[in-house]
Amino acid sequence: MRIPTFQDVRAAGRRIAPVVRRTPVQRIPGTRVLLKREDLQKSGSFKLRGVTNAFAVAAPVRVVTASSGNHGKAVAMLARAAKVPATVVMTARSAPEKVETIRGLGARVVFVEGGVAERNRLAEALAAEQGATLIPSSDHADVIAGQGTTGLEIATQTAGIEAVYVPVGGGGLLAGMCLAKAAWHEAPTGLSVPSVPSVPAVIGVEPVSAPRYALSLATGKPVAVPPSASVADGLRGQAPGRVALPVITAGVDHLTVVEDDEIVRTMSLLRTHGIVAEPSSAAAVAAALKADHVRDVVVVLTGGNIARSRFDELTGHGIHELQNTHELQQTHTYAALAAA
Repeated sequence: MRIPTFQDVRAAGRRIAPVVRRTPVQRIPGTRVLLKREDLQKSGSFKLRGVTNAFAVAAPVRVVTASSGNHGKAVAMLARAAKVPATVVMTARSAPEKVETIRGLGARVVFVEGGVAERNRLAEALAAEQGATLIPSSDHADVIAGQGTTGLEIATQTAGIEAVYVPVGGGGLLAGMCLAKAAWHEAPTGLSVPSVPSVPAVIGVEPVSAPRYALSLATGKPVAVPPSASVADGLRGQAPGRVALPVITAGVDHLTVVEDDEIVRTMSLLRTHGIVAEPSSAAAVAAALKADHVRDVVVVLTGGNIARSRFDELTGHGIHELQNTHELQQTHTYAALAAA
């Protein structure tokens, strides 16, 4: 088991630069909350970063993964581009639109009863059976390093921020952000604010029904939780990752939880600003909005892959009339991005 370092994040940044999009940072009007718009990533989520790095390192000829949707989509995209077969293991409760998207990209989808733990075990077994490269959705050194490149970008796009909020599913993005904290020591001089701490706090956000990292850090040992029915399907992880946990233990500043109703209210709020966010993405925004901060904070808006019908069902609002879901990109771009 290899534990990634900040140097791995830097190397990942160089590898994935030709493939991934450098996403903007934008303010929610009237708040101290800035959004790192990974929902505008080419795959619709941040997951493309880790998958691209893992593909670049492993050069697989056959790939297997387990996913709630966004990671599987990114794997299917890269596998199609590389012309290699891909199998994605998903739970029977997976969002139908995400299943169809993955199939549409040419990957084989295999369902499993149970939760995330059963899903991951089947993916490991299939990879061994097929002689395929297993690319986990989060608990893998190269995946974590790729996700950490989100932090590298934030460090050069913002100035004097108080914290970075990250939703926690498998823990790969949070672990990557913990490693990327070192990037703030290297931020361009023009973005420095001498009167405030140079390195922001890293805050992880879990559903109240799946606080496995909070429990693990509190007890000092890995703690597994039962399958969650949280509306945030991408944050239903049951156990902390073996690779991610030590990185998070060493680098996270705080872990907090949000309720499903807070997530749904935040989805509705973001919609009024032209952003359609999936529940897992909105979770960290909800936590940031209810916190008391004296300076700006950044939230990684991790993805926007949600069906219109599901969004309507959750929020009671229609999104079919929203012609330009990215309108905020044009009107509220954070000033520090202007020179990027």
